[in-house]
Amino acid sequence: MSLNSLFSWIIKKRIHQIDLFKQYPFEVQREVFTELISRGSKTEWGKKYDFANIKSYEDFNEKVPLANYEVFEPYIKRLLNKEQKILWDSDVKWFAQTSGTMGDRIKVLPVSKESLYNCHYKGGKDLLSLYYNQIPGRKLYKGKHLILGGSAKVHYLTSDSYFGDISAIILKNMPWWAELRRTPAKEIALMSEWEEKIERLAESTIKQDIYILAGVPSWTLILCNRVLEMTGKKHLREVWPNLELFMHGGVNFEPYRNQFKKIIPFDDMHYVETYNASEGFFGIQDDFKIDELLLMLDYGTFFEFIPMDQFDDINSKKVIPLQEVEMDVNYALVISTNAGLWRYIIGDTIRFTNMAPYRFKITGRTKSFINSFGEKLEVEHAEMAIRKTCEQTKSEIAEYTVAPVYMDGAKLAKHEWLIEFRVEPDSLTDFTQILDEELQVINMDYKVKRTGDITLLTPLIHSAEKGLFQKWLKSINKLGGQHKVPRLCNDRKMIEQLLSIQPNIPNSLSNH
Repeated sequence: MSLNSLFSWIIKKRIHQIDLFKQYPFEVQREVFTELISRGSKTEWGKKYDFANIKSYEDFNEKVPLANYEVFEPYIKRLLNKEQKILWDSDVKWFAQTSGTMGDRIKVLPVSKESLYNCHYKGGKDLLSLYYNQIPGRKLYKGKHLILGGSAKVHYLTSDSYFGDISAIILKNMPWWAELRRTPAKEIALMSEWEEKIERLAESTIKQDIYILAGVPSWTLILCNRVLEMTGKKHLREVWPNLELFMHGGVNFEPYRNQFKKIIPFDDMHYVETYNASEGFFGIQDDFKIDELLLMLDYGTFFEFIPMDQFDDINSKKVIPLQEVEMDVNYALVISTNAGLWRYIIGDTIRFTNMAPYRFKITGRTKSFINSFGEKLEVEHAEMAIRKTCEQTKSEIAEYTVAPVYMDGAKLAKHEWLIEFRVEPDSLTDFTQILDEELQVINMDYKVKRTGDITLLTPLIHSAEKGLFQKWLKSINKLGGQHKVPRLCNDRKMIEQLLSIQPNIPNSLSNH
């Protein structure tokens, strides 16, 4: 039996288990819940909230409070200081670093051996299982899998304990079956300077036989375009003739779909979305004909949901388990995991599109945000940057909104701001530069995407005519004190409406 045939046989065995949790979702979640409570009862957190006497979900809901990062932070700091059995009953030595809010830009989340192997790696293997099941006869294991992660640098706490991007932890502990076909080499994957990293990635993979691409769409598109520039080829199949699958996640793929079709103009190229966060692996596009994600119920994560019309962070009163969710309702996601996060409000929102099996779409964040390119720009970031910029330019702002400008061929992405000033700055060019610099100080993800103009260009800022936002609110019958102008939008619907009211934006007021 060839290595590819053996690999195909092993991963396809998982399909039966996936079918079981599709058919018996509540029973599977009950098993996960029972296991989590049993192991959690041995921890400091579990003893504090009397896990030993939790016999049902109702007990759990009554005894254990909702939590955000601020609640867990002091416990995680103790884990970083080598204390154990605080949140989870096995030793936690790895920590995923991710962006937080304005007040705490960096979050550090626990990653246990169980969460890494039974959640993150299991999700990657399941994605391939579902792919092989839908498209039989694949030979993906014959070629290389080009994995473009985030910053893969790790920061050691001890010889075997460290923190870094989740992709760093995954790379450091990659199972043999994945490491055997993974590319690029670790010395390239571990690079932190993205401009040089893109160059080295392209150079090192041009002559490899790439079957799979995996990564965030924006970064992957940049790499692919660089490969085409280096080789002088028109499309990627001229470089990698066996390329057939792009596994993506992190941001909405739709703005990038046509760009990928331009550089891979073949109907047999497949695109599969995943929902893999630092906190865990939660969803996979199990049916390529529909753009929905299957909720993965047996990865050691117990799911709860808060209807967004009743969401008030950790003070939310209505929290429901999976069996009580409804279709087409926007929910804040709450997770309890095999890394020791208990009733943690992750900050993402989802909407169920199917309930047999449970499929969903990611709808956004619990806070207003822009994450079209992985920059995770939140209202808090924008408000602080604007305040500091206005102070430095002696200007005042009445209203504003921000939307993404998506990549188009050789044109890179940017943020487009429409600002109604009460007091105009002397120079909009200076205002733009200062605002951009302040955002980079406040938001590390934004800074990474702006570095070297690789993903995001300098923001494009327009000065709106006086009263423009009031005209817009009136045009949509929402003029009044109870209606607020959305600050950050992940699509261009609102800003296009505004620009249609004031179509003749003077070029002198734009920063290109």
